Amino acid sequence: MLYTLILALAIFGVIFASFITIALLTSYSVAIFGGGPFLPTPKKAVKKILKEIGVKKGDILYDIGAGDGRFLHYAEKLYGAKAIGFEIDPFVFFMGKLKQWIFGWKGKLIRSNFRHYDLSDANIVICYMLPNTLIEYQKKFDKELKSGTLVASYTFHIGSWKPIKIIEKDAKAGIKKIFIYKVTKKSKKRITKKRISKRT
Repeated sequence: MLYTLILALAIFGVIFASFITIALLTSYSVAIFGGGPFLPTPKKAVKKILKEIGVKKGDILYDIGAGDGRFLHYAEKLYGAKAIGFEIDPFVFFMGKLKQWIFGWKGKLIRSNFRHYDLSDANIVICYMLPNTLIEYQKKFDKELKSGTLVASYTFHIGSWKPIKIIEKDAKAGIKKIFIYKVTKKSKKRITKKRISKRT
């Protein structure tokens, strides 16, 4: 009986250690190739960003690197937005789902890369990515986001975009710089050719 218990504990230990190893390796790969490591945005900063960007009831909000889903939770809980987030790190995604199951966190958290999804219906986009990654993602934003969409980037500036508002960092509150952008697209004017009739 004791031998069986020890064997079972040993097997469980091996499985658990393997799971942790795989999770850490996956997280490391995501940090290198997926846009950046998981660095949770402080809750004070989350609430500050949502307030400054002016989330309204019914807004469609995307968080393109949702982590544990905290932006989604507070966007829905405090403002009544429809919040969707994408997270490619399975370990971090699992943490987020646990918070939804155990603590009732709100929002739709999807285990996937946001680049596989169309963002054209977004009213608001949230991102916390490294500068080089943001330059790459700007191409998708320029292509898909409609005019008037608001984009908030925590800590880092987005490529060649010009922010409409910059909230300076607040060291006491532990909040870093916040950049807010508004998508504007030039309307394409329809060019009509005048028909020239020849006089005979």
